[in-house]
Amino acid sequence: MDTMQTRSQLEMARNANDLGSLNSLREAIANGEDEQALQETAQQFEAIFVQMMLKSMRKAQDALADENSPFNSEQVKFYRDMHDQQLAVDLTSNGGMGLADIIVKQLGQNNPDYTPASAIRADGNLSSINLQVKQQVASARESVLASASKGTPSAYKAPLFESREAFVEALYPHAENAAREIGADPKAIIAQAAVETGWGQYVIHDGEGTPSYNLFGIKANHQWQGKQAVVDTVEYSQGIASKQKAGFRAYDSIEASINDYVDFIRSGARYQQAVDNSHNPQAYYQSLQQAGYATDPAYANKLMAVYQGSTLSQYNP
Repeated sequence: MDTMQTRSQLEMARNANDLGSLNSLREAIANGEDEQALQETAQQFEAIFVQMMLKSMRKAQDALADENSPFNSEQVKFYRDMHDQQLAVDLTSNGGMGLADIIVKQLGQNNPDYTPASAIRADGNLSSINLQVKQQVASARESVLASASKGTPSAYKAPLFESREAFVEALYPHAENAAREIGADPKAIIAQAAVETGWGQYVIHDGEGTPSYNLFGIKANHQWQGKQAVVDTVEYSQGIASKQKAGFRAYDSIEASINDYVDFIRSGARYQQAVDNSHNPQAYYQSLQQAGYATDPAYANKLMAVYQGSTLSQYNP
């Protein structure tokens, strides 16, 4: 008799428009029929899913319906939605889409072939897995960069000039010739090289001690066919700095480095605005930053501070 009573209560719970259906479901649980109550709850959840699917289909139909049709009135839609609710319940109670069975097996934990619901989410394990994935990606990236480099992975940064004055003196003649190509002030180009290399104190050298003469931090992309060196560099992502390994172009002289910089700026479509503003150092630097030349959010301000600094302003070629 108890089983028949429970079955009756569960059948009442299948009435989508019966406001007391949830109470019937609670009473069935109170009678100790947890498995049957779980099955019914899973079917109702699947019914909600089917109802949402039917509702989306109805909306698509309404978009093409005639507004003046009597079958498109609000009253008809109201009763139609009630019908769809009950239809969804009836469909799921007779087999449905199989979603209810999966829920029962997961939550009921009575089938060894299914993972218990308590083990589906394990945030601690997920964070560990994510950390391992990041480490594997970083290791793979370093391996690719090292194997792709025509230089040596043991490259390092070292001074190339004795002083700031020596740095400016060595760069100015080549910067002056290159600046004419884009209509810029030679000191504006030297200021960028000063920021990228710390006034020539952090120039990339290969493992044998040969300087790369990379004065502008230009990386070796897939289009670069010359020599390169892989070193640690600081990149910014959403304002947060992080150390990464990257391959940088290597040159045979200061002149080659400056000439390649000008070609790099002129040939890149994204730097067209910078070329147009080359006569104005501040606008030129801002355009470079906006075009993504560097990830440092304060890049343009740093360039301008060096350009207006005493070392360059006092230099008289």
